[in-house]
Amino acid sequence: MSSDRLRARIYAAYTSATNAPLAPDTLDGFAPRAAHLNRLIAEHFPADRSARILELGCGHGALLHFARKAGYANMSGVDGSPAQVAAAERLGIPGVRKGDLMGALRETPEASLDAVVAFDVLEHLTRDEILDAVDAIHRALKPGGRLILHVPNGSSPFGTLMIYSDLTHEVAFTPESLAQLFLASGWRKIECFEDPPAVHGLKSRVRALLWRAIRAALRFYLAVETGSRAHTVLTQNLYAVAVK
Repeated sequence: MSSDRLRARIYAAYTSATNAPLAPDTLDGFAPRAAHLNRLIAEHFPADRSARILELGCGHGALLHFARKAGYANMSGVDGSPAQVAAAERLGIPGVRKGDLMGALRETPEASLDAVVAFDVLEHLTRDEILDAVDAIHRALKPGGRLILHVPNGSSPFGTLMIYSDLTHEVAFTPESLAQLFLASGWRKIECFEDPPAVHGLKSRVRALLWRAIRAALRFYLAVETGSRAHTVLTQNLYAVAVK
């Protein structure tokens, strides 16, 4: 279990205590992430641009920035790292405030949100904290509302790269473990999706094609070992959408 002491130390320097800085100096620095985040918005955000959306663990506001550019004016974010919130302020991204996940959810009126986004968040929580968070998010969402997740994929042959890339990570997930968690917690359904290279030019198109070939080889290996062809989510991270 991550101690509060460890979390406090790491989160206080979250944007700087890395080999490469997490937050860019200007909004132009978001360009390498644009295709990836725009795909997330296009594929999984509510169709209604007036939807009320809360992002938990929003970091320095990259997803908020692209969501607003896509027309989602009713989205806000909360993050527990003062360094991340300061970076959002420096970049001029509105709607980012400092706060802990559970505190933000407790302050949210019941059945008031159309969607909640937790991008690289649940893996930072202990199992008991995950249960509390899932229940609190369920309470805050309207009937039919959705939780959009991005988490390390324990089903990936290289999923350990993601789970061990951050000292504050506690757990990885698989489509099966996410189904256990959400269906046992009163959610109506959950779907899981891969997170392959987003195509936005020649190099990324080549990467996407190579990934398809590698993925086919991995599925063949797993089918030989297990006798099952059910292994379909193999990227190091996965997306999931749970519906209340």
